[in-house]
Amino acid sequence: MKRIVTAVCCVILAPVVGLAQKDSSSKGAMTDQQFVTFAAQTDMVEANLGELAGNVAEAQPVKQYGQMLMDDHTKDFQQLSSAAGQANLTVPSAIDNEHISKMIAPFHKLKGAAFDHRYVKEMIDGHTKAIATYRKEAADAQNPAIKSYAETALPTLEKHLSEAKGLQNAK
Repeated sequence: MKRIVTAVCCVILAPVVGLAQKDSSSKGAMTDQQFVTFAAQTDMVEANLGELAGNVAEAQPVKQYGQMLMDDHTKDFQQLSSAAGQANLTVPSAIDNEHISKMIAPFHKLKGAAFDHRYVKEMIDGHTKAIATYRKEAADAQNPAIKSYAETALPTLEKHLSEAKGLQNAK
């Protein structure tokens, strides 16, 4: 179990670290295109896992949290797509194989309380990292539409983190 959690944590960090390293010309910051890809993958993964939580979580509050993530990240994906269109950037339309195999597939093996525990932990870890990435993009984005999108999305991500911590503390 520890190996699985460690692997998932590494997978969550790998895209952020890998994307940040690709553009060394701006002091390790992501390009706007890299951020759009990161944000789109995040939205699609969160919506997918939120739907899964609705089906396999044991605790009703975890199911409700999953529904909130599904709704919010679906809406956010639409906002991201609009901002990316204004910036002439490409938005992925599907979850890539790496995210499927490393971030979604492990959750399909869990049900009930085991799912709930891991899901809440991963949502705390993932949203903490996403908030840091969005804050950096809000400060460093080259395109004003992408900068505005990142700033606008932050309160929702912070709400998700706060609610996930509340679920963890309720146990």
